[in-house]
Amino acid sequence: MASLLKASSNVFLSEKLPFLSRSKTRQGVVPKKVTFRSAPVTLSLTTSTGTVEHDPISNSPDIAIPIMVNGCAGKMGKSVIQAADSAGLHVVPVSFDAEKNSGQTVELCGKKILVHGPSDRERILASVFQEYPNLIVVDYTVPAAVNDNAELYGKVGVPFVMGTTGGDRDQLYKTVEESKVYAVISPQMGKQVVAFLAAMEIMAEQFPGAFSGYSLQVMESHQAGKLDTSGTAKAIISCFQKLGVSFDMDQVQMIRDPKQQVEMVGVPEEHLSGHAFHLYHLTSPDQTVSFEFQHNVCGRSIYAEGTVDAVLFLAKKVKLKADKRIYNMIDVLREGNMR
Repeated sequence: MASLLKASSNVFLSEKLPFLSRSKTRQGVVPKKVTFRSAPVTLSLTTSTGTVEHDPISNSPDIAIPIMVNGCAGKMGKSVIQAADSAGLHVVPVSFDAEKNSGQTVELCGKKILVHGPSDRERILASVFQEYPNLIVVDYTVPAAVNDNAELYGKVGVPFVMGTTGGDRDQLYKTVEESKVYAVISPQMGKQVVAFLAAMEIMAEQFPGAFSGYSLQVMESHQAGKLDTSGTAKAIISCFQKLGVSFDMDQVQMIRDPKQQVEMVGVPEEHLSGHAFHLYHLTSPDQTVSFEFQHNVCGRSIYAEGTVDAVLFLAKKVKLKADKRIYNMIDVLREGNMR
């Protein structure tokens, strides 16, 4: 699947986009189809879950790292298992999930993974950690479980990668700091998207006010089940605000209707259940100059591959007994050892 980033000048000319109006209405019928046209400058970034050969004498730790994927009954959890298996990691046959999924057996990549509910989790995790002392937990559960899960991982002492969004983030970091476990915590695991966001943050820091007076229009399309505004969109908008653009978060045009996603945004029908299309359009005060930033993600492979890189990164930090304990995807990117 691909993540597409575009930067263009004066792409829209004087044409107004109905779905990027300044109206406070966040959803509604869109009168015309708008296609995402090619721009003069295009950066196309692609990830896949194909089998990857690893050099056993590289700086990476033992590639057969045992991982426990919590939330394996969900689509993201399953994607991580497929990516991990393709990368040669060892997925242990145990997972935690909501009570409604307790007792299920998830069969994937030739493995049978038994799902446990909330009860007796500490004993089970301690037992798994004893059997697999190099274990790293991957968490893709639900926002309501973030803090309890982090507390559990800290209590048992198992390193973890937290891809689940939501929860009390301040409390999350406090829990990890007090437990002194190793962790990679990031609500955005797509490496290329993280790199784009990092570049935006650098630009905002070094050139504050560079886009003063410009107007901003933002559209983001996600699967219908995502009810809140994208955290990535909020982060990008924050950068634009530092660059001098006046914009309120409630001006974001959220597209959640499948018909609009297909006809207006151009989301392939097979990816309606899992996609992230973002468009940011800047226009100068006299409307003679415009800039467009776009990143489109179909499916979940980009996040799953990033998660696997985070696991490999964290395993190395644990093995080296690094002083720093809490990391994010920027740290993973900076390490430079991504597959």
